[in-house]
Amino acid sequence: MKTAATFFFKPETLNLLAEKWRDSYRTARPFPHVVMDNFLPEEVAEGILEEFPAPNRIEWLQLKHNRSKKLASQEETQLGDFTRALIHQFNSSVFMNFLETLTGIEGLIPDPHLWGGGLHQIERGGFLGIHADFNKHPRLKLDRRLNLLLYLNKDWKEEYGGHLQLWNRDMSRCEVKLLPIFNRCVIFSTTDFSFHGHPEPLTCPEGWTRKSLALYYYSNGRPPEEISGEHSTLYQRRPGEKWKQPTLARRILRRLGFP
Repeated sequence: MKTAATFFFKPETLNLLAEKWRDSYRTARPFPHVVMDNFLPEEVAEGILEEFPAPNRIEWLQLKHNRSKKLASQEETQLGDFTRALIHQFNSSVFMNFLETLTGIEGLIPDPHLWGGGLHQIERGGFLGIHADFNKHPRLKLDRRLNLLLYLNKDWKEEYGGHLQLWNRDMSRCEVKLLPIFNRCVIFSTTDFSFHGHPEPLTCPEGWTRKSLALYYYSNGRPPEEISGEHSTLYQRRPGEKWKQPTLARRILRRLGFP
């Protein structure tokens, strides 16, 4: 069993992955992305899952409103030793080199604050509406460029739902639908039009949850064609979808950058 002090990522392994996937990443539709299964060494993924806190174990931030029903924790003090070590390695120079080679985005900067990221957990009936993410880090004032999602759901079945959906730019159709299976890593570029989410309420058995680890990466500036005014989460209507108006509390949270 690896310990929390072990460096999980070998540079040569990451280099091979980046070379293997970079062309398909940059040409992927509806926006640049890659899906890599069995991403972590098995014992590492098992270690992260083992210490993933249940809904009643820590003080989760509850993001519950008409477009989202999920739990989140970006507090490093609430992470287990293994999870904390993994996040530090996801934010290492070795991993930045991998991401830059994979995506073609230079000068990537990790987020030590895990703003909006960290642990995510969704209980039965939970969901996350289709959206584009906030585009500026509220503290660092950097441009958000990449999302990394690591799923930690063993024996997850199609009928449980919770698929990550990637929608096209005009929100006319879902082009990619991904089951959040154990040790599946999804990386994608974030712009004003990288619409994603899992809008259908979760139908997993009672007591099961959809678990994931989320990390976001930034740069100081971005290509001119991607520049827009600073904004929080931009929720999108699917064809035929009706919305209730958000509450005042919800509008305040959105201004702070929460989904």
